[in-house]
Amino acid sequence: MAWQADADLTALTTFGVPARAQWLCTIDQEDQLPVALQQADSKDLPVTVLGGGSNMLLLDHVPGLVLHMQLKGIRHHADPDNQDAVLVTVAAGENWHQLVETCLHKGWHGLENLALIPGSVGAAPVQNIGAYGVELADVLVSLRYFDTQSVQVCTLDRDGCQFAYRDSIFKQSLRNQAVILSVTLRLSREPQTVVTYPALLQHLSQRSGVSTAISPWQVFEAVCDIRRSKLPDPAVIGNAGSFFRNPIISADAYVDLQSQWPDIPAFATATTDVKVPAAWLIDRAGWKGVRHGAVGVHDKQALVLVNHGGGTGQQILALAREIMASVEQIFGVRLQPEVCVLPASAGDL
Repeated sequence: MAWQADADLTALTTFGVPARAQWLCTIDQEDQLPVALQQADSKDLPVTVLGGGSNMLLLDHVPGLVLHMQLKGIRHHADPDNQDAVLVTVAAGENWHQLVETCLHKGWHGLENLALIPGSVGAAPVQNIGAYGVELADVLVSLRYFDTQSVQVCTLDRDGCQFAYRDSIFKQSLRNQAVILSVTLRLSREPQTVVTYPALLQHLSQRSGVSTAISPWQVFEAVCDIRRSKLPDPAVIGNAGSFFRNPIISADAYVDLQSQWPDIPAFATATTDVKVPAAWLIDRAGWKGVRHGAVGVHDKQALVLVNHGGGTGQQILALAREIMASVEQIFGVRLQPEVCVLPASAGDL
């Protein structure tokens, strides 16, 4: 568990922007974590947790200690409450998409719609990852985390995680206090599919026909096809996937917008509020495909900000601020970032 001084973080985030850490330490065993945190505390160093680096924008220099979480392992056992289900416990450092594939190969179903979401398993609960009609909250049973305040390992069930749209307790009261160690998921041994999302259903209908029974593998492949057609590969073009969350506005606010833009789409929520696609707002504001030097907005998906090569975190941050100001001026809607900007003191959005 060696510490590396002035460590290069460029290759550890999917944006691929130049950044360095004052100190970097890789954690591949759980018992290393309290030791590293104690050492950081003794040196009065702030701590940043880095997983797959897929939902993070780094701004040049990250002070203090960066912990690169590389805990590995997948275990499963029978679900005592449901003989048709399996409980799968996954270490935080496992790659999310590889987990989805592994579970499919083993006949454990429920994650297909979440295929090709970049990042690590430990990052998934933080923002309650979701796509094509499924969220992590639908399958999570519990998780284990290290509490940096009480200095002990704690467990939370799904309700305790306080999941909401791209939100959780780890973005609220446990922000900067919890380091996720593992998650336990309840998956189905019986093939089950969720194909309610319009774009997914359309894609499957075109490929298989509406009368054909749809398998989990077909859902997986369809989700991968759709994502690859819209989203750039971070290995080729630096990006963090969706940079902004879809804003949720009141029904009255939506009616006002609809009176000016009749084709503005919306999705129902669990309340009377409606969810408006941020990509539509950004596109209509004229930002889709715009390039500012080495950074820009992807030409196929306006939610994705990209580093074409040689861009910096500060340049991407400046572009995000311009987009947010433009959308708010035109539509009166304030976009919220889905990406975490570090150090936060220098990159408030």
